[in-house]
Amino acid sequence: MAPRAQADKLQGNALTEALRDRLQADGSLVQPRMVVVMTADGPRLKIQREPRRQVDKQPAWFTVDDGMTRRTCFVLDVSPGGAKIVTDQVIDVRDRFKLALVPDHPKRQPCEVVWRRGKTYGLKFIP
Repeated sequence: MAPRAQADKLQGNALTEALRDRLQADGSLVQPRMVVVMTADGPRLKIQREPRRQVDKQPAWFTVDDGMTRRTCFVLDVSPGGAKIVTDQVIDVRDRFKLALVPDHPKRQPCEVVWRRGKTYGLKFIP
């Protein structure tokens, strides 16, 4: 197809106007080169997550039904904001219960399930 015929095909709207100007004499299009420059106004901020303490499957217990039902689990890691546990019990995301890290200790930490991967659960401690 002749270069003029190709140029005619590109007439008619604003999107093709830039292409019409880029036709070479042999009818091929000149490929534009794009350079992207990214700048930052200040130093990069490092987002620090809460410190986590990994534990080697420390036994723990959680209670549901106002303490009437007690289930066993293992804590994989714990932080001030939550914990990661593994258990054979089926727990749904958004379920709430109380977690005990020490058996027969009156302190129970209320928590909510925020994610689940198989038998591993991410918990958020509720104040």
